Amino acid sequence: MRRLFIVLLTVLAAQNLAAEPTLMLGEFSRNRLDGWERKDFKGETRYRLQTLDGIEVLKADSHAAASGLFKEQRINLEQTPFLNWSWRIADRLSGLNEQSKAGDDYAARIYVVVKGGLAFWQTKAINYVWVGNTAKDTVWPNAFGGDHAMMMALRGPEAVLNVWYTEKRNVRADLQKLFGEDLRAIDAVALMTDTDNSGGHVLAYYGDIWFSKD
Repeated sequence: MRRLFIVLLTVLAAQNLAAEPTLMLGEFSRNRLDGWERKDFKGETRYRLQTLDGIEVLKADSHAAASGLFKEQRINLEQTPFLNWSWRIADRLSGLNEQSKAGDDYAARIYVVVKGGLAFWQTKAINYVWVGNTAKDTVWPNAFGGDHAMMMALRGPEAVLNVWYTEKRNVRADLQKLFGEDLRAIDAVALMTDTDNSGGHVLAYYGDIWFSKD
C-alpha cells in the first residue's frame, strides 16, 4: 500500500510539472528555426544549425560583422517571466571598452524587447551579454541605445571557453530593476554575435531558448 502511494505521488508530481506553463521560442535541438528572422546591421554573421556534443545547436560565426536573429512574439510575463537558455563561446573579444561605441561587440548576447508602439523612442531592451573585458554582473546603458537599451554582463573573462553555461533570468524582475516599471509583457526575443566594431572573429553556440513559470 505504501509503495502504491509513493507511485501515485510520483505520477501526480509529473503531471503538475507537465502542466506548468512553458513557452518554447528556439527549438534548435529539434533542428527548427521556425519564426526566426535575420536582421543585418553590418556584414553578415553566419547562423546555422549543426550537431555539437550529440545535439542540434545554433552556431554563430562572426567576422567583422553584426547581424542577428529575432523572433517577434508577445510573451506574458505574468504567466512565464523566466527566460531560459544555454550558450558557449569558442573565442574571446579582448581589449575592448564595451561601454563605448568602438567596443560595443559581444561574443554572444540574448536580448528581450518591449516595443514602444508609435512612440518608438519608448522601446526598451535588456541585453544579456557575454563580455570579454567587463566584470560579470556589471550593468550599463548601451553605447548606441542609451538608457532605453540596458546591458547586463552574465558571463565575463573568467568564463571557460568551449563549455556550456545555462542561464535563467526573471525578465519581469529585471525590467522592474533596470527601468523602474512593472512591464508585464515583451514583444520579441533576439540573439546576436557581433564583431563589426572591433573587426574581430568569434564562434558562439546557442542552445534552446524558452520561457517558464519558474
